[in-house]
Amino acid sequence: MANTKRAGSVKDMTIGSTSKLLLQFALPVFLSQVFQQLYNTADAYIVGKFLDENAYAAVTSSGTLIFLMVSFFTGVAMGAGVVISKYFGAGDADKVSKAIHTNIAFGLVSGLLLTVVGMVFTPTFLRWMQTDAEIMPSAIEYFKYYFLGSLGVVMYNICRSIMTALGDSRRPLYYLIFSSLLNIGLDLLFIAVFRWGVWSAAIATVISQVASVVLCMIHLMQKGNLYTVSLRAIRFDGQMLAESIRYGLPAGVQNSVIGFANVIVQSQINSFGKLATAAYGTHSKIEGFAFLPITSFTMASTTFVSQNLGAKQYGRAKKGARFSIIATMLIAELIGVVMYSAAPALIGLFDETPGVVELGVRQLRTLAPFYFLLAFSHAVAAICRGAGKAFVPMTVMFAVWCVLRIIYIMTVMHFIGDIGYIYWAYPITWSISSVIYLIYYLKSDWIHGFEKKKPRESVPA
Repeated sequence: MANTKRAGSVKDMTIGSTSKLLLQFALPVFLSQVFQQLYNTADAYIVGKFLDENAYAAVTSSGTLIFLMVSFFTGVAMGAGVVISKYFGAGDADKVSKAIHTNIAFGLVSGLLLTVVGMVFTPTFLRWMQTDAEIMPSAIEYFKYYFLGSLGVVMYNICRSIMTALGDSRRPLYYLIFSSLLNIGLDLLFIAVFRWGVWSAAIATVISQVASVVLCMIHLMQKGNLYTVSLRAIRFDGQMLAESIRYGLPAGVQNSVIGFANVIVQSQINSFGKLATAAYGTHSKIEGFAFLPITSFTMASTTFVSQNLGAKQYGRAKKGARFSIIATMLIAELIGVVMYSAAPALIGLFDETPGVVELGVRQLRTLAPFYFLLAFSHAVAAICRGAGKAFVPMTVMFAVWCVLRIIYIMTVMHFIGDIGYIYWAYPITWSISSVIYLIYYLKSDWIHGFEKKKPRESVPA
């Protein structure tokens, strides 16, 4: 039964100022992303201060493998959130409830599967990535304990996608602040006080992630919410599962192919030694923080576009998409200028080893001037997902950010062998994907992505 009432902490993004709504939604998401980044960054910083350099390199090298293993499931959750937003915008409470319970069921199954895969295949993946022999024992130790808590990682992303799909970006922030501070406190207790090994940093992360899931579920199960989660109702609904797979699977595959390409890059970086590994990992963490405002806007635009297209407000969806693209590009380039200027200080904040600083600065100053291209690609990809066109960014990312990037790296490493040319793989592929996305955004009828037959109606520019 359709229900157009809005209640509780959900937010209807089909009415009100477009720019104001996007900014209000993006700010809590941004702060949430900051605290999310604190998980691994706190591990790396505290490990680097209290343990040896091998332990630090093991943690800093974790980003690409963790992203590869987790990204598929979080991508599916993000894409499946589009289903919730679409029916929320259309005012269909029954389908929203079924989609929410289906997503939770998917998260439970996925989290358990990821735990098994991560625990069993971690050593194989690390060897395939050409991880330095000195780092290998610490890396295996860290990863195995990290993946022991995979259910918490996946379920937090599922809960967050549900709340953000309903326009609630504040509660995930509150829960993440608590769990991030808990993570830092446990890191200091386990490593600085008890002097436990690198494995304890992973345990601290696992405990903190589980705490955030518990808080999310307590809220979602509260009586009186418009969409209250019931444990008895957690099951796979055929229609909702099919739609979630339709919109979520491409997003999951997209994340996975990006993760796979980054693992290839990481393996090539690792071949240059542990200083190069540490520098690359440090840069990744700094860039992860720096690009959070962009990620926040893209998440906001996905929800905004899907809610408004669900309500058939096509002109409003286009207006929000345009604002999101402009804002993300401007912010990204401003961030790029700041990072280019402060590169030595930023890298040195994590590791003052001269070789690490030199390589980290070289990479940062190669990539930073081109952040506006990365922002544009992510912005249009988010709009496509919000419009039910998740297959488009999946195809572009696979062809350009995976296949083309790998071909380029393998070619230049075979003929040249200079680590600097690996860094250039990113700006080159960002440029190509941006051209493709620009053509698609301007020429395609993306606003009718949810409709089987695209009506030819006039849409305000």
